[in-house]
Order: sequence, then structure tokens, then C-alpha cells
Amino acid sequence: MARIDYDEVARDYRAGRGLTEEGLAGWRDAVRPYLEGLALPLVDVGSGAGQFAGLFSRWFGIEVIGVEPSDGMRAEAEASNEHSRVSYLAGDAQHLPLRGRSCGAAWYSTVIHHIPDLAAAAHEATRVLAPGAPVLVRSAFPGRTERITLFRFFPGAASVVETFPSIEQLTGAFGHAGFALERMESVRQVSVGSLREFRERVVLRADTTLRGISDQEFAAGLARLDEAIQNEPTCVEPLVDWLDLVVLR
Repeated sequence: MARIDYDEVARDYRAGRGLTEEGLAGWRDAVRPYLEGLALPLVDVGSGAGQFAGLFSRWFGIEVIGVEPSDGMRAEAEASNEHSRVSYLAGDAQHLPLRGRSCGAAWYSTVIHHIPDLAAAAHEATRVLAPGAPVLVRSAFPGRTERITLFRFFPGAASVVETFPSIEQLTGAFGHAGFALERMESVRQVSVGSLREFRERVVLRADTTLRGISDQEFAAGLARLDEAIQNEPTCVEPLVDWLDLVVLR
């Protein structure tokens, strides 16, 4: 079960958390060795509003199957990220509606903290992936939040990340299912163009960690952000964040 109600936040998800194709160039380069020219479909587990599903299909010319439990998020994906080689199905990480050995890779973007049983999800990945296929995980992990802008202003939200599965827990769960850690690196992304634009997104509170703090903590974070905006230089710089990529095979 997800930590937040994605049917409730679906309408604001793209405005609150969507990223530009240019901003995701670092992720395109990071996953290219695993996805370019993939013969079997990629399963995008917890595909949300379909941002990565559409980009991966266009970037790498591959078929993508998005699996998402939220009706609202699937509707957003179908409306905003329609692509001839992308399809969306109802399901979740522990119950993938796919045949055995039918996929060439699996992608989990900011979703592992919503999975109740990582071990069950790992065994389900083993079932649907072809032998030797990689699992790619994009996430914020406990103890590794210092280069994420949101947590500069909302330290309580960073504490929520400390309740997420750690890298050790992730690799342990998938290790028992036969996967080994192949690569781990932090990947650069341009998240937003300015602090003012960042505030417009934050107030939608479409992020799991912001939903996990009190209204008082949220208000205090907005106050810190407003103070920073007042001091922002006239020539603004885009906000750069770093999330981790974990590759298991």
C-alpha cells in the first residue's frame, strides 16, 4: 500500500513533481547502457503519471509497460504521456500482470518506499524478467539526502526518508531473489528553474515526504523558502538535485 493516496494527488502530480526532458538528461545517459535497443519490453513498476515510460520509449526506441495501482495516476499517464509503444496496466510491484520471462529490464522510480514487502517484489521481478535482465532503481535513500533541495527547507521531510528502505535493505531483499549489486551512483537532474518556481510546486504538496510532516513543519519550511526567495539573485540558477541509481542483475 502506498504511503499517500495517489488518486488524491494525481491531478497535481505533474505540476508538483514533473520534470523536463532536458532536466532528465543525466538519467537518460545513466540508463542508456541498460535500455538502448532492448529487445523485450521494459516494465516500469509504479509508473505513476508515465513521465519516464514515455521518455524511455522515445529515447531508446523500446516498448514500455507501465504497471501502476492508482486509477488516477494511470488516467494522468494515458492523458499526458501517450505513446504508441507504451501501455499502462493496473497492478503493483508484488503482483505484476505479466507473463514469466517477458521483460528485458525493470525500472522502479521513487517507488520502493511504497512497497510493503520488498522480498515479494524481488521474487516477482525474478518471475517476469528474462535471465540476466537488469533491475534499475531510482530513489532517495536514508543517509543520502544532503544534495536534494527540498530537504534544505524541510528537514522534517528528510526524516521521512530515513524511514525508507536503505540501500542495504534493497540489495538484501533482491539478493535473496538472486540479484547482485552491479552499480550504484548519484545522478544529476535539473529539477526546476528557480526557487520561485520551486515554491509553486512545493505548495501542491504532491511529494510523499511533504505529506509525512505536520502542517506546522510544512509552514515553517515555506517560511524558510520565502526568505531564500527574497535573497535570490536577479540572475537565478536552476535547482540541481542528485538521486541515486542502483542497478541489480
